[in-house]
Amino acid sequence: MDHHNHLDWPFLEARHKVLAIELDQWAVKYIHAHQEEGSVEDLGNACRSLVRQLGDGGWLKYAVGGTAYGGSAETIDTRAVCLIRETLARHSGLADFAFAMQGLGSGAISLFGSHEQKQRYLKGVAAGSAVAAFAISEPEAGSDVAALQCEARKDGDAYVINGEKTWISNGGIANFYVLFARTGEAAGARGITAFVVDANTPGLEIAERIDVMAPHPLARLAFKNCRVASAQRLGESGQGFKVAMATLDIFRSSVAAAAIGFARRALEEALRRSTSRKMFGQTLSDFQLTQAKLAKMATDIDSAALLTYRAAWLKDRGMPVTVEAAMAKMTATEIAQQAIDAALQIFGALGVVKGETVESLYREIRPLRIYEGATEVQQLIIARGIIKAFQESEKNA
Repeated sequence: MDHHNHLDWPFLEARHKVLAIELDQWAVKYIHAHQEEGSVEDLGNACRSLVRQLGDGGWLKYAVGGTAYGGSAETIDTRAVCLIRETLARHSGLADFAFAMQGLGSGAISLFGSHEQKQRYLKGVAAGSAVAAFAISEPEAGSDVAALQCEARKDGDAYVINGEKTWISNGGIANFYVLFARTGEAAGARGITAFVVDANTPGLEIAERIDVMAPHPLARLAFKNCRVASAQRLGESGQGFKVAMATLDIFRSSVAAAAIGFARRALEEALRRSTSRKMFGQTLSDFQLTQAKLAKMATDIDSAALLTYRAAWLKDRGMPVTVEAAMAKMTATEIAQQAIDAALQIFGALGVVKGETVESLYREIRPLRIYEGATEVQQLIIARGIIKAFQESEKNA
């Protein structure tokens, strides 16, 4: 099955096609051997190994901004990030996860970090020698970022952090965390500040390893009088919400791309199974019901991919993409869930056997409809965006 037809779409440039094809060839050679099951500790070790391998392969340079700090370009190429995630997701959910978290976990440093912060952290991220993490979610603050309660109190030339973070990807294996905490300049979103906290900082504890349905290393973090220097602050005090949203605007489109990668693999598996499975004197693919499923899968995947690469293209052109990225993330994750479910149905009983590709895809896709903003949150973002645009157009008419 040709996975490269969409690389000729006008949203992408010739260099993007070369990148995707080269990565696909590299992934065939290196990624399939990775074991993605086991304990949380085993997954952590596998993830660290993948980060190192992706760094050695030269792929992590696309996750950071600034050529002086190991990046492929001065700014992050959103389309390249999306293509990498789509390609890796087709081969391995854990490989996609490893790449994605290097980008998301260090994205705020690429965007808002000082020269010293970029020198200290980004080179290791690009090389694969440092594992990054993004610590924003809390037990009572997930999609509602403004509700977070983890506190960073100014104390001389430092901040003292107290509170909890949970559902933190790479929790327990990261070398550093980009942390968002309440500093109290104002209520709600305007009183949050971003920090870089090294994993070995006294007062930072791994409170719990979280075992989830998709095999990824997650943890709950506890901060108990955790003292970080003011030099570890990212951006201005009270600007943390802006830092978080700017980071998510880049990487939210890439969540959609990963979903597309999972969906494309599901379609490939469904085609392979349906064209070879004998049933009632013919193959499963000869039945019109099967053909209807396959047709819907293919059409939905392309529609989601068009939304995704439109958003990435707009971002690379410096255009506002909050609404477009939300459309892409919502559509791609929802249709990928449907496509994978259809593929599993085509496999029948074999589809629910642990270790089968479609069974693994079924577990991989479900969290994507939640993290980096659940589908319902994307609907709110889209609605508020188009209402605001309509009201402004009416006012200016």
